[in-house]
Amino acid sequence: MEIKRAGQQPSAKGPFEWFTGTVRIDPLFQAPDPARAVGASVTFEPGARTAWHTHPLGQTLVVTAGCGRAQRWGGAIEEIRPGDVIWFAPGEKHWHGAAPATAMTHIAIQEKLDGKTVDWMEKVSEAQYQP
Repeated sequence: MEIKRAGQQPSAKGPFEWFTGTVRIDPLFQAPDPARAVGASVTFEPGARTAWHTHPLGQTLVVTAGCGRAQRWGGAIEEIRPGDVIWFAPGEKHWHGAAPATAMTHIAIQEKLDGKTVDWMEKVSEAQYQP
């Protein structure tokens, strides 16, 4: 058994290359091999969002606070709120983040495939974010 105590793991700023706006990433867990699960709590300030990306084995988001947005490539922007659980299929191009005027926090869970959990792509433009 291993317990990760609150406050033991340092927060990190979301890298500029992968995010627009202010984003804080708080690691929750990274299961040891042979397990593949990785989880983090991610907080997006108003207007902040990920770049377009995919996950080789998919991703689950659990919204815990605020109001946000999520979109899969070619689909409509969906509003997401606390208690919502979002599943992105393996290889599904998507983005997620806060609403324009409201912060949003979610727990992100994905699995590693050959050591990799995500493939980052181009940033979401203002026109895509606020059509």
